[in-house]
Amino acid sequence: MKTFHASFRQIFVGLLLFAFASSLSATITAVGPIGLVVEDLDRELNFYTTVLPFEKISDSHAEGPEVEKLYALPGAQTRSATLRLGSETITLTEFVAPKGRAIPADSRSYDRWFQHIAIVVRDMDSAYAVLAKAKVRHVSTSPQTLPASNPNAGGIKAFYFQDPEAHVLEIIWFPAGKGDPRWQQPTDKLFLGIDHTAIVVSDTDRSLAFYRDTLGLKVAGGAENFGVEQEHLNQVFGARLRITALRAAHGPGVEFLEYITPPGGRQLPVDARINDLLAWTTAMRADAAAPTIAAAESAGARRASILGDNVLLRDPDGHLLHLSQ
Repeated sequence: MKTFHASFRQIFVGLLLFAFASSLSATITAVGPIGLVVEDLDRELNFYTTVLPFEKISDSHAEGPEVEKLYALPGAQTRSATLRLGSETITLTEFVAPKGRAIPADSRSYDRWFQHIAIVVRDMDSAYAVLAKAKVRHVSTSPQTLPASNPNAGGIKAFYFQDPEAHVLEIIWFPAGKGDPRWQQPTDKLFLGIDHTAIVVSDTDRSLAFYRDTLGLKVAGGAENFGVEQEHLNQVFGARLRITALRAAHGPGVEFLEYITPPGGRQLPVDARINDLLAWTTAMRADAAAPTIAAAESAGARRASILGDNVLLRDPDGHLLHLSQ
């Protein structure tokens, strides 16, 4: 009888542990919008709606105790605008108070805080002409075509540039058979939508354990990029990247950029704040917020702030996620 009771207790404890583990499972159902912190909302709105053809769909002003709690910033006051391009949206948020710091002047494409969005274009030459006419600041030397020797990325054209406040953006063109099939649909529009947001990661396997195994994003592809074209694209000599693309059921993808070489990418500063201009935020929605938050924190995410079912977390490399239900 004692053996029976011991076995029963073992089974019961096992079921409890299984139930607890199951409660920590998380499935992100949608990604977006992607958020940028800006210094001057009016200046950035002018750029994103005139040089780039984003459409402003809403704006807001926020202050008070709930705003201070959400951002973990006493006295926080914000002005925000939501913009749409194609089916995707971004948010531009100006912290009226307290003001954050500018993007470091020596920021590099392989520093761990680096993030950008990739805007799909119908024709690279025409899109680049629009940007050149507006005298945007180049990151890439010019549009680059990835070589055919790279079977997963060969033929893709890309160009990196900066907005007026030094946020890095990308325009990207996909040849037939590459990228989401919707980018191949006939259209007279030049700028089509946002394919993904890219983040620099220190360890792809660790990031996969977090975004794929914990949050439930699905791996959608990958490549290893190197060579003169990649060097000219990122302005990083000797660049060799392991690239991994992930997606949820809805919204833009999340792309990991792990620099195999060169070494020396800097970690997010320990005193980085949510209102600094390098603080991009990727919104993610889940069926149930509480289990998702618990799962993310158990997998190494650090809580930046929380307000009800809205939580700001930092992933293992410090990138901000806004999780909500």
